[in-house]
Parts: sequence; C-alpha cells; structure tokens
Amino acid sequence: MKVLFICLGNICRSPLAEAIFLHKIKEKGWESRFQADSRGTANYHVGHPPDPRTIKNAAKNGIQINHVAQQVSPEDLRDFDLIISMDESNYSNILRLKNALLYQDKMHLMRDYDPIGKGKDVPDPYYGGEKDFQNVFEILERSMDGLISYL
Repeated sequence: MKVLFICLGNICRSPLAEAIFLHKIKEKGWESRFQADSRGTANYHVGHPPDPRTIKNAAKNGIQINHVAQQVSPEDLRDFDLIISMDESNYSNILRLKNALLYQDKMHLMRDYDPIGKGKDVPDPYYGGEKDFQNVFEILERSMDGLISYL
C-alpha cells in the first residue's frame, strides 16, 4: 500500500508525518507492505529539504527525516492508495487537481485517525516556535497510531 501525506509547502507537517509513519512501520517489521511519501499543494519549497525546525524536532523525538519537497500532481492521486491531508484547506486544494473527484474515496484528513482530535486540522507550525513543532509532532504521532490500526 502506498500512502501520501499532504500539506501546503511540504517542509513541516507532511514530511514529518511521512517520517513518523515509516518509523512506526519499520518498528512493526512491515516495510515490505507499505510505502510512504509526502507532497505540498504549493510549489514554494520544491527541491528544498524540510524546515530545520522540523528536522530538529523529529530528531529530538527519535525520528529521522530524509525528504526533498515536492508538489502534488494529478498522477499522484492515481498512483497512491491513500492520500492524507493535514488540513481542510489542502484537502480542498487537492480536489482542484485534474480528475481529483475520481479519487476522492481515497482522500482523508490526518486527524480522522486522531482519537482526541477528530475533525480538526493539524496546525501549521511554520510561524511558530519549538512548542508548536512539538505539538504537531504529538498530534501526528497519535494520529499515526490510529492510521496504522485502521490499515
């Protein structure tokens, strides 16, 4: 199964979600069953590594990130089995892609899998500080447990 995580610029939330997912899958010995990647709906940071604060926060929590920012394409909607947006705004952005409605059944919000935050967005920590990045990490880690249970 191929899972794609989506945020706006693909330098904070979605690469962190991808890294947490891959870490948890590896811990379970399921690497051969799952693949993951991440993309942004905007092209602001294409070709750049994740935000240094994201990398620092991930490392502090025992997670390694290896990613270069990319923008989501209509082909991604076809090629991935599950497409998970960090918020309603980016979910709406994805629906504007060519033929997106054909793939809407595989599009979900990250916090659909959060036992204490269903229906909420994963906040963007970009303009925040260390506390905001840690909050996002905790939301994603908790939501990832729910996603993996679902899968």
